[in-house]
Amino acid sequence: MESEPKDLIVLGAIKHGNKKFDKIQKITQIKPEELNSILEELEKRGLIQTEEKKGWLGSKIEITTTEKGSREVDERVHELQTKWNQMSLIYKSGDKDKLKEEMENNKSFIPSMMFFGIMDMMMFSMMFSMMGMAMSDYVAPENMPDAGDGGMDDGGMDDGGFDFDIGF
Repeated sequence: MESEPKDLIVLGAIKHGNKKFDKIQKITQIKPEELNSILEELEKRGLIQTEEKKGWLGSKIEITTTEKGSREVDERVHELQTKWNQMSLIYKSGDKDKLKEEMENNKSFIPSMMFFGIMDMMMFSMMFSMMGMAMSDYVAPENMPDAGDGGMDDGGMDDGGFDFDIGF
């Protein structure tokens, strides 16, 4: 999975309870055709499984991670955390050139770090400020975090719960 972080993002979305294609597509913001091929590849590699469920409105497909898929996500997230910690230490040391080199080496992992909520966005933006660069030099605009990014660490109230105001 080293070469394609989108695989990890899709696998992580599934592991965190997103079992339907449209929900996975919405959270990962990957085009349906590309998502379909990623899902097929993950299934071939034994990282996910699909199950057809029968319901009132007909059948639906649920996608879940296998034990192997769950382990893969945990291992890769741990690797991403280690990479982020390394970048943080370099930033704190104040070595601009080394930080720029480290960020260049880990450029492909930055969207995954954002998706899994690994990186401290305040520190990340300060890193760019220290190097005199814009975040858009490293992160595509569609991967930039915003209030509605739908990432794993969005902290939103999208759990279908209720908000009661009892008047106190």
